[in-house]
Amino acid sequence: MKNIAVLQVGPLMPAVQDSIRSEYNTLRLPDAGTEREEFLHQQGASVEIAVTSGKFGVGTELMGALPNLRAVINFGVGYDTTDVAQAAARGITVSNTPDVLNDCVADTAVALYLDVLRQVSAADRFVRRGDWLSKGNYPLATKASGKRVGILGLGRIGRVIARRLEGFDCDISYHSRNPVAGVGYEYKASPVELAAGCDVLIVAAAGGPESARLVNAEVIEAIGPQGYLINIARGSVVDEDALVAALLAGRLAGAGLDVFADEPKVPEDLLGLDNVVLLPHLGSGTHETRAAMAELTLANLRQFVADGTVLTAVEA
Repeated sequence: MKNIAVLQVGPLMPAVQDSIRSEYNTLRLPDAGTEREEFLHQQGASVEIAVTSGKFGVGTELMGALPNLRAVINFGVGYDTTDVAQAAARGITVSNTPDVLNDCVADTAVALYLDVLRQVSAADRFVRRGDWLSKGNYPLATKASGKRVGILGLGRIGRVIARRLEGFDCDISYHSRNPVAGVGYEYKASPVELAAGCDVLIVAAAGGPESARLVNAEVIEAIGPQGYLINIARGSVVDEDALVAALLAGRLAGAGLDVFADEPKVPEDLLGLDNVVLLPHLGSGTHETRAAMAELTLANLRQFVADGTVLTAVEA
């Protein structure tokens, strides 16, 4: 398949990177600057398929510089960094890797839920500093079972999170663009209504322009000073400035965050807060899940080369 020009956009998992380089005529897009511009000027018209990840994607400008692009094969479930609207208008196929990472992302959400309410990480630091010896017992935390949990975005991952939390006897409600058929959870008409009726708001909505700052200052205020926010979706879904302000002012009890607005940068004000758990976007970060994601990415690529279709297409 060396006659198929494949463009690698951003770093990829070694298994994916090695396979596309051995099987296809693969070009690596320079990161930025004059070298990137010159590369696109010389090679852009030859590229038929781009392989990328949710972190990098194929944005508006890059897609416009690839006039003969036929497919964007994405490693990851998120595709908000790819211009899906332009792809649809041009007949460009976009794929992602759904379902194979549902369990691990849901597990991460539950880990953050337990950690921030029971203050596991903060208590660990308390022991390591020697404070147990010098200061006595650690302060009381918050009970995790039996809470009212609101899930913002009851898609594939949101439903798995909900099933996990049923085991903690949680009262679950949700908001999505539309009510989800076949679930027994209470539907709330807006993010504000959802936040006002829960103790913990878990953000599992898809990223992209339509969900940007969906969790705004009003939603955060509705959660209240006894409530918590967990985000395993995209940093763009939450108004990060409003979140930081609420945490610093005590208008929110705590937060568990796996994603941020400008990764890998994390707001400086959050680093010293013991009521906030910070993870480096590791929701799907297990050997098993990343291997499954790699397999699905390559399967999508190989099928597209073979017959012009993919196993898991993104619908605009």
